[in-house]
Amino acid sequence: MKCRLCGSVKLRPYYHQGSQRQYLFYRCLHCKLVNLDLKNVDIISNQQKYPEQFSPPANYEMEISAGKAYEFIVKYVPVKGSYLEIGCGNGALLYFAKKDGWIVKGLELSPVLAHFVKEKLAIDVDVQNFLETEYQAEQYDLISLRHVLEHLPDSLLAMKKIYLLLKKNGYAHFEFPNIESLSHRLQRFREKFGFKKKYSVNYFPAHCNEFCKYSFKYLLSKSGFKLIRWETYSSKFFSNLIYNHIHIGTKARAIVQKI
Repeated sequence: MKCRLCGSVKLRPYYHQGSQRQYLFYRCLHCKLVNLDLKNVDIISNQQKYPEQFSPPANYEMEISAGKAYEFIVKYVPVKGSYLEIGCGNGALLYFAKKDGWIVKGLELSPVLAHFVKEKLAIDVDVQNFLETEYQAEQYDLISLRHVLEHLPDSLLAMKKIYLLLKKNGYAHFEFPNIESLSHRLQRFREKFGFKKKYSVNYFPAHCNEFCKYSFKYLLSKSGFKLIRWETYSSKFFSNLIYNHIHIGTKARAIVQKI
């Protein structure tokens, strides 16, 4: 197989998932992207487990992770205007942005989630597969993909579409797992000595591309963006103080700007 980011054939097995270790991830030696072997994997259908787990928020003000994400946006995005969230889920991030004066819109693969956000928050949400749809160019000052990028098979195509949708000097906000976090490294180290993670027999992967800072910056360089801010984070206060500055946390977030 070839790396889905840079096209290199220099990949090496990196780790396995699944009860039979049937899902194999390869790390590209050139751009460092970790690629799931998508042979016999229907990655889009696998996303359906997320809306199936959905439960309506009791109070949007208590949606702490979305609130922290919006605080991150406010800190590093110096404009306010039109805002699109791709994969908006329950709409919590859009809730905070709308409350603060943004003109917001969502894009969502699940009709169930889209309908909920429309009814609950009076926010327009299109039900579409982002990679398969053509859009009018230069509409938004900010676009967010919060734990979405790792689910998209073609990250370069995604970034090209985001580039076209953004206004001149527009911003994009991303959150995704950090595959080179301390916890992920320890897990891979443990597996070398037989301490294998247990998976349900019904488990199937939904992440097809796993990023670290190096591979994410490579993606930006290939798609016309510059990195404004990268950090890792945690839901735990004291861990977060460390991970924001020493980037070993399990989850990463970034603000980038269209060049």
